[in-house]
Amino acid sequence: MPPNLNAKVCDLLQAEDLPMTFLEPIAKFYWPLATYLARHRERLGRAMMLGINGPQGAGKSTLARILELVFTAEFNLPTAVVSLDDLYLTRAQRAKLSREVHPLLITRGVPATHDITLGMATLESLSQATDDEITRIPRFDKSRDERVPFADWDVFRARAEVVILEGWCVGARPEQDDALLHPINELERTDDPNGVWRNHVNAALAGAYQALFAKLDHLLFFRTPGFECVLAWRLMQERKLERRLRDKGLPRKIDNTYQLMDENALRRFTMHFERLTRNMLLHMPAYADTVIDVDEMHQIVSVSSR
Repeated sequence: MPPNLNAKVCDLLQAEDLPMTFLEPIAKFYWPLATYLARHRERLGRAMMLGINGPQGAGKSTLARILELVFTAEFNLPTAVVSLDDLYLTRAQRAKLSREVHPLLITRGVPATHDITLGMATLESLSQATDDEITRIPRFDKSRDERVPFADWDVFRARAEVVILEGWCVGARPEQDDALLHPINELERTDDPNGVWRNHVNAALAGAYQALFAKLDHLLFFRTPGFECVLAWRLMQERKLERRLRDKGLPRKIDNTYQLMDENALRRFTMHFERLTRNMLLHMPAYADTVIDVDEMHQIVSVSSR
C-alpha cells in the first residue's frame, strides 16, 4: 500500500475508533481488493454500483469507508457511500405499518422498513449527475430512531464513478414459502406465531428490494462462522454508539423514543434478523462476487473473488 495512502488510512481508523493493528489486514486484503475492483470499474466504462453485505458488526461500514478513500485518493474515482441503514422509514411510517400490518414492523431493520423508492432515486442521481448537480444522501439517526432532517443530509457534488451500497441484507434473496411455515426463534414463536410478519418481510424482499439489488455490478459478502457472532458484534456497535453519545454530552435515552440497549434487549433485537441472516450465510456465498471470510475474533481470514 502506498505510503501516502497509509497515512490517510491511519486517520480513517482513528476517526472510526479502530485499532492501528487493522492496518495489516487492510494492506494484505483490502488494498488488493480495491485494486481489483478499480480495474473492474475501468472495464465497465461507467459508474460502478458496488454492494456490501454482512451481518451486523461484520465490518461493512469500515470496508465501505476504506474503499471510498482508496478509490478517490489512489484511482481518481469519486466515490459515494449509501448505507441501507440510512434508508429506514421514519418512525411515523413504521408506526403506521405496525398498526396496519404487524406490530413488529415498528422495529427498523428488516425488509419492508426501508424507503426503497428513495434508495433507487439516490443511486440513480449519484450515477447520472452532471458536473453542476448535487445529490442529497439520506441519513438516519439511530440514537433517535428517526430520519435526519433533509437539510442535514450529506451532499455529493457531480457524478460518482463508484457508488457503494452497504447494508446487512444488501443483495439478499427471498426464502421459499415453505421455509416460513415454522418459527425459528422465541421472537417468532411469541410475537409472530401465524407468520404474518415474516411473510410480509419476505414478500417485500421479493419485490422492490430485488429491483434495487439488480442495479449492483458487484456484490461483496462478509461470511461469518455463524449467526452466534452477531450478538457479540452488535453489542460492540452499541457500546461504540454509547461512547459517541457520551462524548457529545447526550444521554442514553433520548426523546423517550429510543435508548441504548443492554444485552437482553440486544438479544431480542437480533432475533428480528436471524432468519434472513441464516439464509444468507447458507446461500449467498454461491452467488456473491467476492466473499470475505471473518473468524470469531473479527479477524479477516481470506478474500476470494470470482
